[in-house]
Amino acid sequence: MLGGEQRFEEFAEVHMDEVAHIGDGPRTAVVIGAGVVGLSTAWFLQERGVEVTVVDRDDVATGASWGNAGWLSPGLAIPLNEPSVLRFGLRALLDPRAPLHVPATFDPGLWRFLLRFAKHCTWKSWEHAVSANLPLNTECLEAFDVLTANGVRAPTVEAPITAVFESAQHAAGLLHELRRLTGAGQAVDYTGISGTEVRAQLPQASGRIRAGVRLDGQRYVDPGAFVAALAESVRTRGGVIRKGFDVVELRPQRYAVTARSRSAETISASVAVLATGAWMGSLAKRWGVRVPVRAGRGYSFTVPTDEPIPGPVYLPDVRVACTPYRHGLRVAGTMEFRTPDAAPDNARIDAIIASARPFLDGVRWEERTDEWVGPRPVTHDGKPLIGAVRAPGVYVAGGHGMWGLTQGPITGRLLAEQITTGKRPEALREVDPLR
Repeated sequence: MLGGEQRFEEFAEVHMDEVAHIGDGPRTAVVIGAGVVGLSTAWFLQERGVEVTVVDRDDVATGASWGNAGWLSPGLAIPLNEPSVLRFGLRALLDPRAPLHVPATFDPGLWRFLLRFAKHCTWKSWEHAVSANLPLNTECLEAFDVLTANGVRAPTVEAPITAVFESAQHAAGLLHELRRLTGAGQAVDYTGISGTEVRAQLPQASGRIRAGVRLDGQRYVDPGAFVAALAESVRTRGGVIRKGFDVVELRPQRYAVTARSRSAETISASVAVLATGAWMGSLAKRWGVRVPVRAGRGYSFTVPTDEPIPGPVYLPDVRVACTPYRHGLRVAGTMEFRTPDAAPDNARIDAIIASARPFLDGVRWEERTDEWVGPRPVTHDGKPLIGAVRAPGVYVAGGHGMWGLTQGPITGRLLAEQITTGKRPEALREVDPLR
């Protein structure tokens, strides 16, 4: 850093306001990360007159934004730190087929993270996380509507999500969470239904299913196609997107921030936004972000079905999400805590199939394609990280866990407001990255 860490801290303390509010606000921005969060931030910055350059170490939607289930589901954006997750965590240490998988490995950072996560698996912490995410969930679908009405050429499909269970007793757990969610102020339209009703609505439902919960007012998208369309809209509006630009350093200066790549290329702009998902930790930590972000890796694949599936299906007991996808079914699941760039573990896909197969008929599991693994950025307290850090002109946006697609556009809209006005929206108060 310029002049050493202590000198920089003194510089930042004195000049942060001056740098952030030159004239009428920042005129240029470099956004690091071409996933849904980074591109949404870039798009909404353009709405406010800022010229943007988006850089990514790989390409558009090559992280968690491509292979996820594609749900736009504020009704199921439930924080991961629900108390029963501890039970799954203990199983994960003994059973590699468990939905939550923690490989036996020597990784002190991971074990510190998991201990902090375990301490937050209480109803009190869960309720705090619900409260922090509530403003994002309340406005998330409207933010998608703004994008699709103004040049992002990718449809969002409105459809209920049907959660299915082996018994009414199993369904009671999700119903309990949804009651708590509505009690915290989030509007969720849900109905308990019988196994007979499930099978009437869902031809793929097997005879093993005895109960269900239907959530209305939800949507889904083809996530890769949506993010690609978002990138194209950013380009059409004058933005630049550069792939293969792996940022290893951010250097705040008096009136600009310079991003330096691994190959020593540089890009400077009035402000920089770090939206690198599960890779955020090393750069963000340097600027005072003490909340760790770990990769909770999810797997997915596509399978053909004998009949079209009418809408998204959730298997809560095995933590598997299924979505209509290109005349077939995208199946996504598992939460695997490994480094974001670790090689795929084929045993995880086998475990997803073994757990989901008994619930669904007419699915040709052996003909699967598009096998994928992607790292979802998870925080220990269930709250994302959105806002300014301890460096003039530098912002972060990430840590959304499994709900980065759902919350990505509203995150971009709120952060663009903060960057251009210099005032933090009230909706971002509880997700302060310096908490």
